[in-house]
This record gives sequence, structure tokens and C-alpha cells, in this order.
Amino acid sequence: MTDHFYLRDNQKIASNEALSAASKELFQLEKSEGTIDAYEADWNDFCDWCRHQRVRFFPATPETLVNYINDLSRYAKANTISRRVSAISENYLAGGIIADNPCASPLVKAAMKSIRRKIGTFQQGKMPILKEDLLEIVRVLKTANLVDLRDKTLLLIGFMGAFRRSELVGIQVEELTFERRGLEIFIPYSKADQEGRGNLVALPFLPNAEICPVRTMRQWLDTAQITAGPVFRGMTRSGTLRSTALSDQMVNRIVKERVAQIGLNPDDYGAHSLRHGFATSAAMAGVEERHIMQQTRHHSVEMVRHYINEADRFSHNPLTDIFST
Repeated sequence: MTDHFYLRDNQKIASNEALSAASKELFQLEKSEGTIDAYEADWNDFCDWCRHQRVRFFPATPETLVNYINDLSRYAKANTISRRVSAISENYLAGGIIADNPCASPLVKAAMKSIRRKIGTFQQGKMPILKEDLLEIVRVLKTANLVDLRDKTLLLIGFMGAFRRSELVGIQVEELTFERRGLEIFIPYSKADQEGRGNLVALPFLPNAEICPVRTMRQWLDTAQITAGPVFRGMTRSGTLRSTALSDQMVNRIVKERVAQIGLNPDDYGAHSLRHGFATSAAMAGVEERHIMQQTRHHSVEMVRHYINEADRFSHNPLTDIFST
């Protein structure tokens, strides 16, 4: 019995002498590094559970899978359990377990259906940073301070470009194009663009210079004297700008610190609050869903309509009409 994580290092591909080294590397790009990391953590959790239960995990029986997900249902959300099963299944497939993959068993599928009914699939997620919140945060930041200027730029670009945090920290100076109408940011690769086709995000000049993402980005680059490489960088203890990009975790920390400054509970907010906030604010302003999708780069209207429905809960609540007179 082995707990080898095949998705990280597929032995069948690695030992295939007919494939060149460059060809083998292509298979490593099939899924993003973040997805692979999450799947590996899920696989390790399953292996640990199996060891504790003293049952086989490669391959496991459908009954073992059902017992595992039933234990998970005591504390995990249905979507988390579904991802765990997907991670286990993907690793079996990468390890050559195809016909006997227990995750495809009708028993496991029936158990997952019951789990969803039992605990539901609703996910609250992090609260959105709305336009009003963003304006309030910007007002308390002192842009003469390099850290404050960086954070202001990060928050404005993250919100107005509806960036995922991995996209945000990955922005390079070479991917910026300033033109007379505003700023274009090229995203060569992202979670929703696994094939690397790339996307352009347009940020126009805004009348209010204080919150204009184009002017703020220019100010940040000039003040920090950044001419190449990562746009958003960390700082040393002495206040010197680093040459390396901020981490995903730092974006999360910055968002939490800045919302706390305006009296919001940092536990309710995270890096996704910027992207979420743009979509919700746009929906509240009556922006058409196709234009929201253009900026958020969603391929499906399902999530965008979720944001629109979220905005409508109060904007078009029948109680407002009932008690307005």
C-alpha cells in the first residue's frame, strides 16, 4: 500500500521514454499549482484517516470512501467533501486506477447525494468590500507613506479589475500598458484560464483622482521606482522595498488590516472581498451582467447572477415597497 501523490509526480509519465523532457513538463501544467497543492492536502488527509482506521487507501473500497465522507460530514461543508472526493479520484486516475476507481462507484455517488441533502451546499463566503467601504479605506490611507501607497494601489486595482489574488500578486510591470484612455493589464495565466490564452483588463481614468486606479498605479510605480518585475512587493523591516512579489497570504492580511481601520470585522473579509465587492457593487449599480462578466472574466453567468441576486436582496426587497408609505 502506498500513499504516493501521483498528481505531483506522475510515475507513468516520468518513466515514459518516448516522451521528451519538455513534453513531460506539459503534463505538469494540466492543473494550476494551487489546485495541485489543495489536492495533495486532501489526499494526505484521506491517507491519515485510513491509517487511523487501519484500512486500505490505494485503492480504497467504495465502502471506505463512504465511511470517510460520512465522518467528514460531521464538521466539513458539502463542497469541501466534494473536493476531497475529486482529489482522491484524480490521484487514482494519475496512478493508473481507472476501471476500479471507487470514487465512480454508485455507492459513493449515492452517499454524496445524501450528504448534500443532509448538510446543504450553501456557502456564506467572505463579505464583499463595497464601493463605499473602498472609498472610506482610501480616505484614511496616507499616501506619503510607501506602505500605505502600495496598499491603496493594491486595493484599487484589485477591486476595479476584479482580480483574483493570484492574478494580483502576479502582475508585472511589463504587462502594463498606459494609454490616453487608461491602463490595460495583461493576465497571461489565471485560475479560469488554464490553457494560458491570456486576458486584458481595462481600467479607465476616473474623474475622482483620489480613487483613479490609473493615476494611483502611476504614482506607486514612480514613487517606489519600480521599472520592471513584480508591481506589488513586500517591505523589509527597515522599510526597504523587496524585489520579490507579495504572497497570496499577504493580500489577505492587507485586506483584513485595512477593513479593520474603518471599523469592519476583519474576520468577515479576505482577499476575495475585492473581487466579490466589485461584482456586488456593479450589480447594485444596475450594470448589465455581460459587462460585469467582461471585467470579472467569468465564463459562466451562474456566479455573476449569484452576485446580482445578493445585491437585490435589499435593493429590491418587497418590504421597502410595503412600508415606504
